[in-house]
Amino acid sequence: MSNIHSLARNAFGRLVLVDAQGLTHENVSAVRAHPLSAPDEGISIVGTDGHEIAWIDRITDLPEAQRTLLGEELAHREMTPTVLKLLSVSTFSTPSQWTVETDRGPTSFILKSEEDIRRIGEGRLLIQSSHGLHFLVPDRFGLDRHSRKLLERFL
Repeated sequence: MSNIHSLARNAFGRLVLVDAQGLTHENVSAVRAHPLSAPDEGISIVGTDGHEIAWIDRITDLPEAQRTLLGEELAHREMTPTVLKLLSVSTFSTPSQWTVETDRGPTSFILKSEEDIRRIGEGRLLIQSSHGLHFLVPDRFGLDRHSRKLLERFL
């Protein structure tokens, strides 16, 4: 966080960064380097041209107000629904249509192949739909029995 003086929102709700030299950078964006494996570490603040303006080693290093603001911005930018339950799978071969309950409500998507289910840690899975949207399963072992049974057919 060595090159950030302040981070705030302007009247239009866009992020504004003032760097350590006092330069103001309008309409900046926050991007996580490792959104799933280390979500609170390695955050880049980039300008409208896509170039990095500032680097934050750990979000916990920021003052409370900036940490809250950055957390809100990252949550708004990133859309990774969390799968709470598998309701149904159209077929046990791919492609197949999956109907799931997520933290954002029920939805359906097409799984093109088994390779679109990635293991990303102890029981964590990342499932990519045919449209490129990612769904997170934070703990496949913590799912209900029916969900685990459906999921195990693809692993």
